[in-house]
Amino acid sequence: MTATWFDWLTTHAIWVITISVSSLIATLALLPMLLVRIPADYFRQRQRRPKMVRRPLLAFVNAVARNLLGGVLIVIGLATLFTPDQGLVTLLAGLMVANYPGKYNIERWLIERPHVLATVNWMRTRSGQEPLLHPDECEEGTP
Repeated sequence: MTATWFDWLTTHAIWVITISVSSLIATLALLPMLLVRIPADYFRQRQRRPKMVRRPLLAFVNAVARNLLGGVLIVIGLATLFTPDQGLVTLLAGLMVANYPGKYNIERWLIERPHVLATVNWMRTRSGQEPLLHPDECEEGTP
């Protein structure tokens, strides 16, 4: 008889539960920290400009660490999409942490959703940060 994915899931239940709970805790800790660090006018820019790097080795190590963490969160998010967990939130956290082409456009598209922006701004306000400015709203006095 061929084993199904459900059989595998039941035989490895402790690992599935451990990964699920760990990803929930990591996401709940990581996501607010990331959202608070974003400058309020981050989404007002058309495209992100690369920053000047003072310490290339440190920047490289940072990029590798961020992409590894993002990759792990993406894999866990994809795996937990099919379990009773917050797989989508973990997947989104992984997408926010990692660096890849088109990342800014995806972030901007997500933040343009009214409920997403309201939730993010609620988190930022609770942390004592300015709310994020909506990407499409112009400031008074500007075209």
